[in-house]
Amino acid sequence: MAKDKKVAGPEARLPKGFRDIRAAELSATRAMLDTIRRVYETYGFEELETPAIEYTDALGKFLPDQDRPNEGVFSFTDDDEQWLSLRYDLTAPLARFVAENYQSLPKPFRRYATGTVYRNEKPGPGRFRQFTQFDADTVGTESLAADAEICMLAADTLEALGIARGDYVIKVNNRKLLDGLLESVGVNLSDHVARLAVLRSLDKLDKFSREDVALLLGPGRKDESGDFTKGAGLGEKQIAVLLDFVMQPKLSRSERDAIVRTAGFEPVDAFGDGLAELDQIGELVEKAGYGADRIRIDFSVVRGLEYYTGPVFEAELTFEVKDEQGNKVRFGSVGGGGRYDGLVERFLGQKVPATGFSIGVSRLQAALGVLKGSAAADVAPQGPVVVLIMDKGELPRYQKMAQMLRSAGIRAEMYLGTSGMKAQMKYADRRGAPCVVIQGSDERAKGEVQIKDLIEGAKAAAAIADNKEWKESRPAQVSVKEEDLVATVREIIARHGGAD
Repeated sequence: MAKDKKVAGPEARLPKGFRDIRAAELSATRAMLDTIRRVYETYGFEELETPAIEYTDALGKFLPDQDRPNEGVFSFTDDDEQWLSLRYDLTAPLARFVAENYQSLPKPFRRYATGTVYRNEKPGPGRFRQFTQFDADTVGTESLAADAEICMLAADTLEALGIARGDYVIKVNNRKLLDGLLESVGVNLSDHVARLAVLRSLDKLDKFSREDVALLLGPGRKDESGDFTKGAGLGEKQIAVLLDFVMQPKLSRSERDAIVRTAGFEPVDAFGDGLAELDQIGELVEKAGYGADRIRIDFSVVRGLEYYTGPVFEAELTFEVKDEQGNKVRFGSVGGGGRYDGLVERFLGQKVPATGFSIGVSRLQAALGVLKGSAAADVAPQGPVVVLIMDKGELPRYQKMAQMLRSAGIRAEMYLGTSGMKAQMKYADRRGAPCVVIQGSDERAKGEVQIKDLIEGAKAAAAIADNKEWKESRPAQVSVKEEDLVATVREIIARHGGAD
């Protein structure tokens, strides 16, 4: 009789653009989020949590990835055939919340939020479809002091996380100025595709040379692989004015204005309005003690999302690191934001000005790992103390020991497998246990337990080459009375920098 063929199960695989996150990185993330939260709260922001799913029409269509047929969001219908989508940022849900609760909220309304967002975009190295953001927003005021404060908040947050002055900069620009500049040189702003093509090209100045960006603004650019990117189709004079302007932010206001006029173009009102707002923000942050080494005007900042209507911000890390090939690279942007005066208006039909800032948590965490000399994933948190099972007939006794440790605020577990001593030790090592608790029949008769310090033992093992010497020394293993179990374990944990 032929043997039945085994039916194959589903393949264990992650969807593209997603990743599993283990305990070490989660622990580092939690510590980082706690620091950010403390800074945000010192500025008076209060926490708000909104659902991960919103009605699709509430989110709008503002994503930067216009090449996706479904506008870059994950969407589905519910039982009522209503379209729902996973949120792509935390700002659009905030706009919905404010509109829904507008009458009862204090104005301005200041909130912070952290959570997972989802983008149905093409994944790539370091670009995931699921990631965490941490936002702070002020809704309900036109005052540019709110925008200046957001920039100050961003600077203070980076410093609280251990990034020194000189290793970061908060760059500020204005969408009014950008649109005014484009209109002044003859770009038709009502042509949505043309406007976006120009803005996206200018946004590449942090990655490409002036010559390459000029190609993107003009006829198009072919990269090293031979792929061709269609250009925005501007003329040489238009391109020269745009690049001369955005690449020289330190010029005086009259000198900036002259760049446009000298080329034969007449600046429109929005251009002057944007310059005036940037000058005001610059004055506000300077008088608050934030010099150009921390917050500065930079006309090359564009930001991808379309809903920005005024000042835009970008937090950039400026320190250099080396990649796997030894080349110097920068982490670049780890957060950004801006003023969005039209999002709440979509719901209420009345102007509700707002401004905010969002931190890209994973990217910032990776940068912090490099800055501190170790990737977050390599720094595992201390695991629980493991009570080993030497006699299966004494399980209640071992469980009581584990409970004694827990009651004292110490992470602990009784080994729940069925393997022997060697496998149990291997398990404790993989769990990152600082120590194990051992009680066989001899120890039980004496009312004692053996406590083996695994961290100290590993250090000793590295220094002892001879197996006989190892057995005779029995490093980092002590016998104590059962009543001294908690105190001894706590001492070992404290010795290795852990916490109860």
